Amino acid sequence: MIAIDTNVLLRYLLDDDIEQSPKAKKIITGTDKILVTDIVIIETVWTLKGKKYKLDKEQIIDTIYKLFEEPNLVFEDGQTIWRALGDYTASQPVKVGNKLKEADFPDALIVNKALYVTKQKSQTLKCVYTFDKAAQEIPGTEKP
Repeated sequence: MIAIDTNVLLRYLLDDDIEQSPKAKKIITGTDKILVTDIVIIETVWTLKGKKYKLDKEQIIDTIYKLFEEPNLVFEDGQTIWRALGDYTASQPVKVGNKLKEADFPDALIVNKALYVTKQKSQTLKCVYTFDKAAQEIPGTEKP
């Protein structure tokens, strides 16, 4: 097994660099299993949603589904990523000031990772406190 950094995953997904993208594709479609850590997923989503690429919610959801279809990719915590994707997909916009804001995938992963880790430690998660009004729409969160 090997692991990849966010930049390798992005070059593969975006196919936007004449030198790096083919190398990334060769790694991901090669013979080794590839570990994709939770932080690589988060950094990938932040980059894709950011000022340069501006992917919308549906495009982010499609991208994460695409990653699950890659036979060589092994996620650090695939079940938690999958549950977070469900919460992110179901999230609805809420009014924050004069804007509509929606929970993002990292918000959903934070909640689902907290649920997973507390369960692994034989604990019960009471809630995840957040000041983010949109994130408060995710089940398991509360306003402090």
